[in-house]
Amino acid sequence: MRPVTDPRAMQAPTGTHEHGALRRADLDPDPIEQFRRWLADADSAGIPLANAIALATADAEGAPSVRHVLLRGVEPHGFVFYTNHASRKGHELAVNPGAAFTVLWRELDRQVGVRGRVTQVPASISDDYFATRPREAQVGAWASHQSEPLADRRELERRLAEATERFDGVDVPRPPFLGGYHPVSRAGRVLAGPAFPAARSVPIHA
Repeated sequence: MRPVTDPRAMQAPTGTHEHGALRRADLDPDPIEQFRRWLADADSAGIPLANAIALATADAEGAPSVRHVLLRGVEPHGFVFYTNHASRKGHELAVNPGAAFTVLWRELDRQVGVRGRVTQVPASISDDYFATRPREAQVGAWASHQSEPLADRRELERRLAEATERFDGVDVPRPPFLGGYHPVSRAGRVLAGPAFPAARSVPIHA
């Protein structure tokens, strides 16, 4: 068996699954509802981190960057994810609110891409979300400064110890530098079927 680094292996057929072709008639007229259904299917199928999305942002000059984050909400008006406002993606969204994300459920031969303008969610919604997080994650949020280099691991451990002591015996409030973002879908694309042939891609607009 050739290693994946062998170009010949990269070009090999990916195989197929027993999933039918995607037809527009099978899709819900509401693209958000359709996403909900496919996300539920992925979760029921036991796909790990079915809510993981590859989020692409760009700086003021248009230079792109991409990373995986977890989708934390699928609302009637769009999607929600949370991050540190001081992170690279936070800085980029502040100067260039256009973004896009894609999610791949390979086991189901399904993929969805969404692009649109991103806005911050109200602080009250971010507060409600933060309150649902495990206490260890809440304390860790105060210690973690995303996208900032660390001198060494001991620096992170020191920050965590300080945050643990600071909030000992009290509720942990949401850090002001952490909050939610709401991509308002302007256009998207769903793909389904073996190997995602282009003929089975169906544009969606919210």
